[in-house]
Amino acid sequence: MSEAVRGRGTVRPIRMLGDPVLRTECDPVRTFDASLERLVDDMFASMYEATGAGLAANQIGVPLQLFVYDCKDDKGRRHVGHVANPRLVAADGAMLDDQEGCLSLPGLGFNTLRHARAVVEGVDIKGEPVRVEGTGYFARCLQHECGHLRGEVYIDVLTGEARREAMRALRAARR
Repeated sequence: MSEAVRGRGTVRPIRMLGDPVLRTECDPVRTFDASLERLVDDMFASMYEATGAGLAANQIGVPLQLFVYDCKDDKGRRHVGHVANPRLVAADGAMLDDQEGCLSLPGLGFNTLRHARAVVEGVDIKGEPVRVEGTGYFARCLQHECGHLRGEVYIDVLTGEARREAMRALRAARR
């Protein structure tokens, strides 16, 4: 698996909540060529520039089922990679209530319930099958990025007072 490193790729602007591309279900990746490799490099460059742990393609305006990640799991192990056409095949274990943020909602963070373990299956930039399993923060990242590709943002999974707080913060940010 070819991974982008800092210095490769072109930084693209991150789309903000309100942009329709963030609310549209993404299309499957069907072409596995040099342009897809460049897109992955651009996604890593954009994610690193914004100091993120994950980035979905629609967050830079490309409505394809693709995300990149660089984050640690609950044992402190770093995971760096990408998944095209991901399917969240398992999200289980304890529910963790922890702070979550999003590059498309900068400056906002809310406690969000996520499963402690997640498994994603898809393909890499060559079209080869991949299976990624994460725990802790990495599981949170996998669930978050899969949500983006369905046209969701993390505040959609909030409930109760956390959801009310998020809605108040969004209204205040738009003023």
